[in-house]
Amino acid sequence: MTRQLPRRPGLLVTDGAAKVLGVNADTVTHWTARALCGEVGADEWFPEKGGSVREAKAVCRQCPVRPECLDHALANDERFGVWGGLSWPQRRDLKRQAAA
Repeated sequence: MTRQLPRRPGLLVTDGAAKVLGVNADTVTHWTARALCGEVGADEWFPEKGGSVREAKAVCRQCPVRPECLDHALANDERFGVWGGLSWPQRRDLKRQAAA
């Protein structure tokens, strides 16, 4: 189901994107509303151990809110899934480099 966001005319967020991002589609009014991750199933962002995240990262490379997504993941210590085009090990390494 697709919902029209009241504060941003013409901007749509899908229930799929909201589920992937862990937000309520009825209340999304920020960067998550423009995220492309709703176009691909949640399994792509949260694969089984050893599964490929190639497709998710390809979508992220095209996403207009990739920086905001990565900032969210780093600020909230997201340890699972692809956020901002990076896997958890990549985000962990980025945080370690920034702390050094």
